Amino acid sequence: MVLDLIRQTLMQALDLLNGAAVWLVASFVLAGAIHEFVSPAKFQRLLGSTKLSALLRATVSGMLLPLCSCGVVPLGLSLYYSGAYLGPTLAFMAATPIINPAAFILAYGLLGPKLATAYLACGFLLPMLIGWIANRAGGAELHRPGPAFQGVAAAEAADRQPLSRRLASGIVWGFTDLGVMVSRYVVLGMLIAGLIFAVVPASIVQGYLGDPGVISIFGAAVLGAMMYVCAVGHIPFVAALVAAGAAPGLALTFLLSGAATNLPELISINRLIGKRAMVIYSASLVLASFVAGYAVNLLIGPGFVPVLDASRTGAAIGVANWFILEVPPAVAYACTAIVVALWAVAAYRSLVKRLAMRFPERAGEVV
Repeated sequence: MVLDLIRQTLMQALDLLNGAAVWLVASFVLAGAIHEFVSPAKFQRLLGSTKLSALLRATVSGMLLPLCSCGVVPLGLSLYYSGAYLGPTLAFMAATPIINPAAFILAYGLLGPKLATAYLACGFLLPMLIGWIANRAGGAELHRPGPAFQGVAAAEAADRQPLSRRLASGIVWGFTDLGVMVSRYVVLGMLIAGLIFAVVPASIVQGYLGDPGVISIFGAAVLGAMMYVCAVGHIPFVAALVAAGAAPGLALTFLLSGAATNLPELISINRLIGKRAMVIYSASLVLASFVAGYAVNLLIGPGFVPVLDASRTGAAIGVANWFILEVPPAVAYACTAIVVALWAVAAYRSLVKRLAMRFPERAGEVV
């Protein structure tokens, strides 16, 4: 019994990690390039304030990137550690997984113009709201001056380095510093999520979501916040729920909260930014998703007819496929191996640190 639970947990965690690992690895590379080529002073000008313009930049740029809620963690941390304020950081981390061009096109074809328009509006308004709350309730976590800030002379010296060397330096930082730090908590979160899925079968979750009389909109928001949901990949599932009779607001709430966050992301925010940031992000997202779903039910719920036009659905899927990266299984497993290896490095470093603190007289013997 216990061995079966462990095996199912590991298999579920592996499936979840395979779905996110490619985006995590890509984010490590992109975050490393940003760290190396974009100066902290530029982040300060663009995102280093509580102004509405900073939130707008973060939200719109996030809406254009097709990343999942795990893949956006390294980029969000890179922004925050480079001088972005908490509001723009959380707005970016919410907007990026909620919606992107492929997700909107697919939603238009599978959910219909009304629900797709509501989805697009929520994909913009929810991150702006979360960022606004974070800017006003961030406290000590509002801004984190860190080691990324460097003097003018150091920045000019870095600019004179060859392009290849700077690119290599950014990639090294993206994996050995940021990647190790993020993978430590992402893998832990995937194991916890795997345990939940092993205990609660997906068929039960789908049954509850498919019956609006069983689960409330607020329950859908909380459930979505704990699950790993890809906006593009789960739009067909959401469309099936609506076609089966689920209220459009409930389906939208699940998609918003599920796409924008999950347990690995919340654990990462808690440990790498702070508990206040995690509470602001998760509570604001759940409550805002609930309000959005409730409002959608009031506005378009009465008489809402699911979209069953096969010709329009097929065209939307065809256009959306242009934006979707098909990853071979071998590449997904290779990226998973990289993330697990980075987690092992983090575990080793943590073990060395603990041993050094417990046996300071023998610290030099630990390699």
